[in-house]
Amino acid sequence: MAQNYLGTEKIQEIQKLVNLELKDFLNSALAPIENISLEIAQVNSDLKNFTLENGKRLRPVFAAIAAISYSDSISKAQIKAVSALELVHVCALIHDDVIDQSDSRRGKTSIHKAYEFRHQENKGNGSAANYGVSAAILIGDLALVLADQMINESGLDLEAISRARKVFDAMRVELMAGQFLDIHEQTLVKASKERALKIAEYKSGKYTIERPLHFGAALVAQGKKLEELQHGFTQYGIPLGQAFQLRDDVLGVFGDSKVTGKPAGDDLREGKKTALIAFAHNQLTGGALKFLEDSLGNKNLSESDIQELQTLIEKTGALSNVENMILELTKQAHFALNILEITPLAKEMLEIMISKTTKRDS
Repeated sequence: MAQNYLGTEKIQEIQKLVNLELKDFLNSALAPIENISLEIAQVNSDLKNFTLENGKRLRPVFAAIAAISYSDSISKAQIKAVSALELVHVCALIHDDVIDQSDSRRGKTSIHKAYEFRHQENKGNGSAANYGVSAAILIGDLALVLADQMINESGLDLEAISRARKVFDAMRVELMAGQFLDIHEQTLVKASKERALKIAEYKSGKYTIERPLHFGAALVAQGKKLEELQHGFTQYGIPLGQAFQLRDDVLGVFGDSKVTGKPAGDDLREGKKTALIAFAHNQLTGGALKFLEDSLGNKNLSESDIQELQTLIEKTGALSNVENMILELTKQAHFALNILEITPLAKEMLEIMISKTTKRDS
């Protein structure tokens, strides 16, 4: 119990340190453009609020755990470097809301919708929707640029930055690939469990868990030691990353909007062909199958429609199948963790993170 408490306390400490680094960095990095105009000052404010007001900091935490996996300590420069991963996530979230045409994020109006509404309130010229989307794309791009800057200004030595950058570049390329596979999947008539799992791996799993672990390891190790550490983290990170995305898929259909910050059944309105939907799709026939296919991507689904779809999906056994998959993938992550040669504290923290990523409410 004491060890578990120590691991939880260390994770909370890292989250606080990451929040402080993000706040200090954004204030400093955005200061040079603050006085260009009131509109740019608004952009700065929106990006800061979006980044700092919420977030579990999963990616920086995983990277930090990898960095302390040999010594149980982490430097200020390393904390600043791992904090940059949160800005990649901010970019992904803002752009994801544009792609999915999502009106809310974390219980608040999404960035593109906020700018669309301001355009309407100000009676601006041109398309309010296009203005909102354009603003969100640029703000997401700004977050991605700032992630690079934060690593460069972290204070790490050049060798550590060079090692970490290889991971950082791979992570962003894989994220783009996963995002593209996700939007392409929505154009296909039939859902596929195999394709959905590949999307789960690349869109979310690798860049949430495996690559942040690789990034953190690159800050402290090199050569054969780094290769061995990263290999072990892959065995842990890939199944856990898939389980993380599968949990997200379940929440996208069955999650409580008060907890997730998104409308109930949002993935159904967005037409997401996840593994959950693929399981259901393969079990249905006739009118029930047509109802599911016609409903996916329908922005006007009512609450009663969502409830009917939830019942239908659950009756196919899709929900229990996905829950079993999450359980099996979690077991694989536990097994990999047991044979990882890292400090007891780091191992305890990674054990806690298994629960945080697979049993989460949002």
